[in-house]
Amino acid sequence: MAPRVVGRVVKARDLILEGNAAGLADADLVSVMLGDGSGGLGARIVGAYPMPDGLWRACAEELVCERGVGPANAARLLAALEMSRRWAAWPASERPTISTPEDVIRICSPQFRGLDREHFWALALNTKNQLLRTIEVSIGSLNASIVHPRELFKDAVRVSAASLVIVHNHPSGDPTPSGADLQLTRRLVKAGDVLGIEILDHVIIGEAGAHASLRDMGVM
Repeated sequence: MAPRVVGRVVKARDLILEGNAAGLADADLVSVMLGDGSGGLGARIVGAYPMPDGLWRACAEELVCERGVGPANAARLLAALEMSRRWAAWPASERPTISTPEDVIRICSPQFRGLDREHFWALALNTKNQLLRTIEVSIGSLNASIVHPRELFKDAVRVSAASLVIVHNHPSGDPTPSGADLQLTRRLVKAGDVLGIEILDHVIIGEAGAHASLRDMGVM
């Protein structure tokens, strides 16, 4: 039995090197990332953290406690997940254009996936609505963002942003804006007016593509 499983892992590595990884099972991919020669560790990790969201939500403290993983393998797996987030946010070599809430979702949702705290970002845009920079403004609590206009606009001014789209996640999965979200949006819009940097939209991201655009809701 063992030689046959080892052969499967070796075959998985060969398929990846040949550029034919698309047909591999999730467990095979995880086994290769973890340097698992038997294939059993990959299957066990995928079983403990079911795809698609399980691994995205895994943290280092949990992974290092899994038998056969340890700090080095946990770091390797988390690094691979972070690379996939970053790749998904930059699908093309040219600067992406932000014209709709769906554009915001495409760029930000992969990087918000699995986070258990509210992360508040700003997408700094040029005069053609092309993305200049993604600014991480703050990391809040389980259900609240802590944002000061000074922290938002100092980097926007530094990169000469013509406008901003602000975006944050709701770890609960429900993107419905809270009263605090609405109050913060109005405050930031006023600050942007003073500085000549327009806030085009505030997009709140939930789970599975669920989102709310305060511009579309008519509250901006």
